[in-house]
Amino acid sequence: MWLGVIGVAVFAITLPMTRLATGTADAPQLSPWFVTLGRAALAGLLSMVFLLATRSALPAQRHWRPLAIAILGNVIGYPVLLAYALRSVHASHAAVVTALLPLTTAACAAWLLHQRARLGFWVCATVGSALVLIFSWIRAPAGSSGFAWADALLVAAVLAASVGYIYGARITGELGAERVICWVCVGALPITLPGALWLWPSHPVAVSSWVGLVYLGTFSMWIGFFAWYRGLALGGALRVSQTQLLQPFLSIVAAVPLLGEPIDVVTLAFACAVVATVVAGKRLSQARPTAALASAP
Repeated sequence: MWLGVIGVAVFAITLPMTRLATGTADAPQLSPWFVTLGRAALAGLLSMVFLLATRSALPAQRHWRPLAIAILGNVIGYPVLLAYALRSVHASHAAVVTALLPLTTAACAAWLLHQRARLGFWVCATVGSALVLIFSWIRAPAGSSGFAWADALLVAAVLAASVGYIYGARITGELGAERVICWVCVGALPITLPGALWLWPSHPVAVSSWVGLVYLGTFSMWIGFFAWYRGLALGGALRVSQTQLLQPFLSIVAAVPLLGEPIDVVTLAFACAVVATVVAGKRLSQARPTAALASAP
């Protein structure tokens, strides 16, 4: 559980750091695709050093499918969708939508790892999703159809992250948490490194944006997963994913000094409401996560 908390604390700052790196639609800095590929390339180079230093063996053939899905979900899908969304919405706004991560991660665990959950869990998941839809509708820009396109990107990002988390956790018991994220990042290097070099910005970029990118590549994309995958493997995805309850509040608080965003009462209220549905959903879930992870093919 403590490993999960450490991972979540690292991931929580991802939202304000991503907005810091990309800038806004009115004042863009680094492009969302460059941030996605650049952070992954940095993590991939660090991972290569780690794997060589520890003389890690190549993953077995059966490991590459989960690794590939984790690459698509955690290296490409979540970062690029999040980066595009955060050009249009505040980090605190994104924190409310991404508060669904525990429910979607648990739902993916139930579906993909055949972990059982009671009907009450799915009811809570539906209520939590409805709260996010209501929040998105309330905060939609004037003149829009009722929902901001950025919210759809955030929901897609949450789903991508959840699938990546689960498939990474499936092989953590065999490879070890550190090696899973390292092989995920190294496996993506043939795409991320050339892509980052090709998209290297030719215009001046604020130092704060580069700092944001370095944080994303070193902590959000690499070190945070050391703790997160290990926690998921030891405690089970359904149980340890509840530590993500802290993430929206940490993101909202971190956005105050990093981005100057005020703590909005409505945003905080919806974050509490979504987290309440997650708490209820966790209590209503029935699972044997450790056994399910161990028996997963």
